[in-house]
Amino acid sequence: MNVWAHVGDEIITPPLEGSILAGVTRDSVLQLLADWGLRAVERPLALDELLAAADRGALHEMFGCGTAAVISPIGELGIDDRRLVINGGAIGPLARRLYDEITGIQYATKPDPHHWMTRVA
Repeated sequence: MNVWAHVGDEIITPPLEGSILAGVTRDSVLQLLADWGLRAVERPLALDELLAAADRGALHEMFGCGTAAVISPIGELGIDDRRLVINGGAIGPLARRLYDEITGIQYATKPDPHHWMTRVA
């Protein structure tokens, strides 16, 4: 599963190196964010940065993405002795929109503009 953080006007995910794996769902999220004109950034994301963003009110939401999970909100992080509740522990609007879009394409209830789906006879 890949992690994503919506901080300020950026949606950040770690780059594909080390233990971060490439994946179809990750690629789909990057494509949808670009389609929607949102700024996706692939760069390292440190816990200190997340804490600082939360302290200044700039950490809007976090979520994970992966094949089985599709989009899964992250409602809370435990960092050392601090408990960081994200978006009140609820799914954020971006995670909800991504989940709805990806599952809508999977179930053919939404258009598939990138031709991701293949009909199997």
